[in-house]
Amino acid sequence: METKNSPSLIELFIRVLNNDLKHFKLCSAIVLIPTITVFVLVMWVIKPEYSSAAIVTPPASSQASLSNLSSMLGAGASGMSSLLNFKTSDNDADAIWTILSSWEIHNQVIEHFNLSDHYEFDGDFHADLLKKFRKNFSLECNDENMFQITIVDEDYNMAAQMVNFVLEKADSAFNVFKTTQARQAREYFQTRLDSCEFALDSLLKAFTKFQVENDFYDPEIQMESTIKYLSELQAKREQVSLEMSFEQMNRGSDTKRYGELQKQYKSVSSALHGSINGKNKNVGLLSLKKSPELGAEYMRMESEIKIQEALYKLLRQQSEQLRLDEAKLLTNLHVLEPPWPNNKKVYPLRGVSLIFTCVISFILASLLCSLLSYVEEERRLGSNVAKEWDAFWNHFRLSKKK
Repeated sequence: METKNSPSLIELFIRVLNNDLKHFKLCSAIVLIPTITVFVLVMWVIKPEYSSAAIVTPPASSQASLSNLSSMLGAGASGMSSLLNFKTSDNDADAIWTILSSWEIHNQVIEHFNLSDHYEFDGDFHADLLKKFRKNFSLECNDENMFQITIVDEDYNMAAQMVNFVLEKADSAFNVFKTTQARQAREYFQTRLDSCEFALDSLLKAFTKFQVENDFYDPEIQMESTIKYLSELQAKREQVSLEMSFEQMNRGSDTKRYGELQKQYKSVSSALHGSINGKNKNVGLLSLKKSPELGAEYMRMESEIKIQEALYKLLRQQSEQLRLDEAKLLTNLHVLEPPWPNNKKVYPLRGVSLIFTCVISFILASLLCSLLSYVEEERRLGSNVAKEWDAFWNHFRLSKKK
């Protein structure tokens, strides 16, 4: 029994070519008709589209730092940012992205360039027109974290104009957003500044009154002077006490010298007790009994004043900065690659379309020609495949006659 070997790839390829040549007219028709049709479509029927793009840098993020406040108050100011709602960086780039993708900007483009007539839009809903525009609009963030804006249109000049219009309106909208934000923040900071100034004035008045009423101006210097003065009085009293003891032992307590020493001892003791009780506060000496309480109150009031002063300086600085931000109008989107009228078509792709159509048509034609050759060979051999094929075609012939 003979066995048939499987045909090689070259043999199979040559057989397919022979089948195509055998049915050359059919193969040529299957290949040429779709190719010519696609050629006519891409050359004269389908309207070409052009692309215009621009690459812009997002605005630099502004930072509000509390380093100045920390230097004024020390390490304890780390939690001040949460109290004042300060952020280390803002989201200006996200705001620009939202503005570029917003309905307002896109609607302004539609109205300014009359895209309803330009697109020959005959729908009833404006949302469908907006959707059609957004199919031609794209916004991307490239590897360098820059924004790339692209618009596709049938008119390459209009595409470039639309990109420029989007950039101009987005920059203007972002300026309005920033100035409005700065104005609201400045009004808030101004309110806080007035409140802080009033609180600072009240604290200064209360602190001055406290100093005047208690003759308490500089605790460290006054305490040092008081202790030094009391030490001198104590040493003086001990010295007088020793002289009195020697005088009493040598000459008795009835002498004139003993009486003078006794008076001097009483005078020094009186001055010592008076200083301890604060009778000499008008000359800057402190009362040892009241000095801890007065010192604590003095430090509390001084600490509150320092905090209010630091807060006032910070609020004043932020208020002035926001006032400047409110007044200035800057170009926030810096265009690195401006849009230009690019007359190179991006749709339809003529070469790709023709090559794709030609290849697919040739494959289909080869399959059909190979199938017909196979059926003819089977019909010559009288196999069941030929009978089934004839029955299949007879079915269609009978359907047509009926």
